[in-house]
Amino acid sequence: MKIIIAPDSYKGSLSAIEVCDIIEKAILKILPSSEIVKTPISDGGEGLVNALLNINGGKKIRHQVRDPLFRLITAEYGILDGKIAVIEMAAASGLPLLKNEERNPLLTTTIGTGELILDAINNQGCDKIILGIGGSATNDGGMGAATALGVKFYDHNHNELIPCGESLEKIITIDSSMVDPAFFNKEFIIACDVDNPLCGTRGATKVFGPQKGASKEMVIALDNGLNHFGRLLENKSAKNLIDVPGMGAAGGMALPFVAFFETQLKSGLEIVLDRLDFDTLIQGATLIITGEGKTDAQSTMGKVISGVGKRGKEQKIPVIVISGALDEGYEALYDQGITAAFATCKNSKSLKWHMDHAKEGLETTVINLFRSMVAINGKVNP
Repeated sequence: MKIIIAPDSYKGSLSAIEVCDIIEKAILKILPSSEIVKTPISDGGEGLVNALLNINGGKKIRHQVRDPLFRLITAEYGILDGKIAVIEMAAASGLPLLKNEERNPLLTTTIGTGELILDAINNQGCDKIILGIGGSATNDGGMGAATALGVKFYDHNHNELIPCGESLEKIITIDSSMVDPAFFNKEFIIACDVDNPLCGTRGATKVFGPQKGASKEMVIALDNGLNHFGRLLENKSAKNLIDVPGMGAAGGMALPFVAFFETQLKSGLEIVLDRLDFDTLIQGATLIITGEGKTDAQSTMGKVISGVGKRGKEQKIPVIVISGALDEGYEALYDQGITAAFATCKNSKSLKWHMDHAKEGLETTVINLFRSMVAINGKVNP
């Protein structure tokens, strides 16, 4: 059997690489002669750097930047082919960098992500930036990142504004004259897997703001601020921005990049799968195994599970999901190429317990699955 193992990470428990290794070990206990191909996948959020480095090699760079509350931290990003930077927004501007009581999208900033981009261009000589924008703690419309690249924002008294969510409504003047002209010739690809517009009922703040700590009052203020900022940038760039699908991802992070630079919004998953040449990789496979921390209705919306399922379906290869948990709406994946789905959580113990024992739960589930498969084929005596 040729078996492809292509999971996302189990967030908070196991990296995608660890998931691959555990599944491989379990399969080989039952089918020791199997051909195993391991390929960790990311949809553009957590794990994007490791996924792309695992495909083509490269190196990691460590750089000191400011976190979502302007505190100094050291963050990592990747370099591919010497000239392509792969940056995860979460490394510098991510929600896990904050304690629960620190979550406040009025105060958080994307400046650290901009500082990673600046380092990649100025100190590493990169011509292309792939930016994964999942897991952000911010709702500043990319104001912080733009500030790091040289854009200045002023209020009605021409005072320079602090680049954070609460400043959006105060912006009167946007000055891009200090941006290095070379930046306008760089290529930016923003890995975006949602189609939310910038503002409104499906916009950045109303959909994603509460998980970042936004109260009802904050949601109203931040939504108004993004609309104001978007209108200013539309006037300055002569581009349609506010209604572009995906502009609402990560608190509007893509907004100034699309306004000022050569920028594409692309599916993070498709970036990974295409660079991996996934369609060729899976040719002749007997089975594909994928998975994630929790599989639910959101998994059907351009996430790893659905993308792998669709690619498997095109080549008539069964695709099995093994995730930490299955929740409401996951059944829709059966129409996207998924053959069956299994959860590793099998008792009433706490979520923390299951996360702490994720390795054992995953290994046990895979072993039982393959014992069943082999038994059905008449190769194992009960």
